[in-house]
Amino acid sequence: MSIDIADKKILLTGGSGFLGSFVAEELLNKGVKTENIRIPRSRDLDLRIWENCVNAVKDIDIVIHLAASVGGIGFNMKYPGDLLYDNAIMGIQLMEAARRESIQKFVSIGTVCSYPKFCPVPFNENDLWNGYPEETNAPYGVAKKILLVQAEAYRAQHGFNAIYLLPVNLYGPRDHFNTEDSHVIPALILKFIDAKEKGLDKIIAWGTGSASREFLYVEDAAQAIVLATEKYDKSDPVNLGSGKEVIIKDLVNMIKDMVGFEGEVVWDTSKPDGQPKRMLDVTKAEKEFDFKAKTDFEEGLYKTISWYRENILNK
Repeated sequence: MSIDIADKKILLTGGSGFLGSFVAEELLNKGVKTENIRIPRSRDLDLRIWENCVNAVKDIDIVIHLAASVGGIGFNMKYPGDLLYDNAIMGIQLMEAARRESIQKFVSIGTVCSYPKFCPVPFNENDLWNGYPEETNAPYGVAKKILLVQAEAYRAQHGFNAIYLLPVNLYGPRDHFNTEDSHVIPALILKFIDAKEKGLDKIIAWGTGSASREFLYVEDAAQAIVLATEKYDKSDPVNLGSGKEVIIKDLVNMIKDMVGFEGEVVWDTSKPDGQPKRMLDVTKAEKEFDFKAKTDFEEGLYKTISWYRENILNK
């Protein structure tokens, strides 16, 4: 059954972050009042602490849990323990606090990293438990996947309305552009623009370039999350993606051309590729809550590069 969220009080964890800022805007577009969207900042409300989770859900109707500790392959390899603990404990405690407070709905955001390393393409939701995640992503992916088990268990035992969404790699304006924890698209944009600015004749790219990824523009992802909040009330997880596979070597060349870098790309094959292939079956999202990605990949990539130049590079 659909719910009218316009008059609801909503806790949006991670609401000041990359995806969260767009989800907040989409909630406003749906008629939710600014004062009814509660966005705790991590520096003020550490969700790893139980009492903070209890306080966060007071006088709230809906929780949309986006807050996460996340990064690219290098970050995942450097901090596997932190990624496992932080993501698991935040989600488990927040969902339990929400259940005790009798929250009307809990929207948990998972990750494509939870899928098995050698999952057949396109990834179907039924494949989620058919193997262990790719090693560099596993601590993060497993931490997020336990929240699916929690949501299903709480629905079965307590009748708690928790849903679980599995977005693919996101990209777009306001992404994290830094050298330590950027995902692949902002990391490549940074690398190519920096090389062009410094007049370098080559850049180093990780891996072989043969792996594939799927990317979802952040505004599309925000619309999907809000649509699911309104319309989806089942225990089964739902993929959120564009349904289009992109080879990493092709992505590198696209960004190289858009940035205007004329040097050489050298592939460091001693570095990991990560999961070999990644693309989602996105039919369930369209069937269950009418979501279909709208943004053309090249158009979204151009907007992302333009935003970085206008808002970070030239500031």
